[in-house]
Amino acid sequence: MAEKDRLFGEEVGDRCAAPSWDELAASDSRPVPRFLREDTYRNLGSEPLSTDRYTCPTFFRKELERMWPRVWQFAAREEELIEPGSVVLYENAGRSYLVTRQADGSVRAFHNVCLHRGRKLRTANGRVGEFRCPYHAFSWNTDGSLRHIPCRWDFPHIDDQKMQLPEAQVARWGGFIFVKDEEGGPSLEEFLGPLPEHFRRWQPERRYTSAWAAKVVPANWKAVAEAFMEAFHVIATHPQIMPFTGDANSKYNLYGDNVNLAITPFGTTSPHLEGAGLSEQEVMNAFLKYNGRVVPPNASITVPEGQSARRVMGDFNRFRFGEMAGEDLDHASDAEVQDALTYNVFPNFSPWGGFSPSVVYRWRPWPDQDHTLMEVRVLTPVPAGQQIPPAVPMRQLEADESWATALGVLGGILDQDMGNLPHVQTGMKASKNKELHLGNYQEIRIRHFHQTLDKYLADDKE
Repeated sequence: MAEKDRLFGEEVGDRCAAPSWDELAASDSRPVPRFLREDTYRNLGSEPLSTDRYTCPTFFRKELERMWPRVWQFAAREEELIEPGSVVLYENAGRSYLVTRQADGSVRAFHNVCLHRGRKLRTANGRVGEFRCPYHAFSWNTDGSLRHIPCRWDFPHIDDQKMQLPEAQVARWGGFIFVKDEEGGPSLEEFLGPLPEHFRRWQPERRYTSAWAAKVVPANWKAVAEAFMEAFHVIATHPQIMPFTGDANSKYNLYGDNVNLAITPFGTTSPHLEGAGLSEQEVMNAFLKYNGRVVPPNASITVPEGQSARRVMGDFNRFRFGEMAGEDLDHASDAEVQDALTYNVFPNFSPWGGFSPSVVYRWRPWPDQDHTLMEVRVLTPVPAGQQIPPAVPMRQLEADESWATALGVLGGILDQDMGNLPHVQTGMKASKNKELHLGNYQEIRIRHFHQTLDKYLADDKE
């Protein structure tokens, strides 16, 4: 018996009443990549977490001081910086950066602070020929070198070389641009672990941001991120998707300290609905109604007698996504064209794998331990040889605007998640015992996340 099965004790039989993801992969109509079939789960213990991790200002300050400056953070996509002089303003955890395309095509990130009197140089994205402070007109070239000081005669004590804008480290992978504030530590390749190898097959660099929405959520950034680390919540939060979602049969893998993966199968009924007697056509109909990420609106697909909704959906999406990407996807497994392959990179970056238009999550404390800016992007494939279009601008949703207004069916699912989170934050503040108890398997990614966080917080550099 596998380690993860032993964890379930008497409930193993219930969990396996429907095919596990590994069993579905074994019967897939195409070979599933080996890296998805491998099992890298490991037992990380069962100790409760303290609610102080989410509610305590002191804990939050430790994160700002000891963790955020030392991790690689997803700051921008290449298609946001099409031309030299293009600037993306990336702000997080009390720091502000100007991520800037250089004349030679490279990307650099400068601290967004005027070295005269401390005003932010910019408060928005754009394309510029210089960074000019709106307060006293001190200016810098887009390579960070000092350009102009008004009334230069009054600053004989200033050395131009020492007025270079301070920089953060920049590294790029798969169309994603990352920044890291402190020098040293792992390279981006080391930090990402197996992610680039896994995603080589899906080519995220040949995609562009086709939809992008954000909203401030009244909950701690970790609580918001954790709402997307497990499928355990489907039974209560998203019951409408259970007819085509194998929630309790999801697979969870861990890679090093920084990366983990959840694979939730679609086109198969939740084991919580065992005995519901759903036909394959009913499974398909629910799939078409509630999974706007991988099916077109108002689509109608008939499941032939003797075939499964999962396999028919796989055939449909192989053709559709192949046309979208301008390539033959006959080799793509059913899993890669419909399942949720949700990767997490510590601390706040979650790109989905597969051949379908993919989702990317990002979470930032905004601005304190009780609020989070959550962003959701959709990356759409671009055929080889065609120019990558510019990213659509981020749509900032107001407090009374729903995610569905910006992201359709996908947004409707997010609205259900958001309905929980404010009450999670207030509930943790009201907790008597201040303890949170995690499942050993289905919530392993949350425990993995916190154990990595603890390694940063325990390393007191003072």
